[in-house]
Amino acid sequence: MKMQKLVTFAGAVLCASLCLSCMSTGGSGSSTKVKRIEASEVQDLSGYWNDKDVQIVCEGLINECVASPRISQFRAKNNRAPIVKLGKITNNSVEKIDTVIVANKFRSAIINNGVMEFVASDDEVAAIRNERNQQEDYANPATAAAQGNETGADYLLQGSIRTLVDEIEGKKTRTYYVNAELHDIETTRILWSSENSIRKYITTK
Repeated sequence: MKMQKLVTFAGAVLCASLCLSCMSTGGSGSSTKVKRIEASEVQDLSGYWNDKDVQIVCEGLINECVASPRISQFRAKNNRAPIVKLGKITNNSVEKIDTVIVANKFRSAIINNGVMEFVASDDEVAAIRNERNQQEDYANPATAAAQGNETGADYLLQGSIRTLVDEIEGKKTRTYYVNAELHDIETTRILWSSENSIRKYITTK
């Protein structure tokens, strides 16, 4: 009986060792290596939309937007920066693209530029209004945020992303078109519109 227990214990130890070995090698003898790289370093692995593409197209469009004469005209007329609300950046491409990253890139860069100011987007407003309603019901009136004091936006910034793909015999071009527009909320006029594109040439062996 004692010998049987020793054999059983030895078998359990061997099994545990084998499991740990499989976990450390990924179960197939392969291993994963990770190297941190600079954010500015371009790493095109698949040829699809990546972080560098976001940076390139957004910087170009943001620079055009803040330099628009309509913005300087508004500031001169009203003696203040225009207030902008971020609308939707629609993904009309053939691949899955996180448009929230693009939208946030636009907003952060423009806010930091100081030429325009932003109010919360629709999703953010819903959360803020809920908090304000909660304060109205439960917070000390002296500290509760007042209703009816939201800042109205002058402009709505929105845009879209599209792709055009052409391929033959292992060669492919994939072009991304990113459009952005600034709308006057009161008159619905389009005050500024521009498009930036990136074209990639991809070969497969």
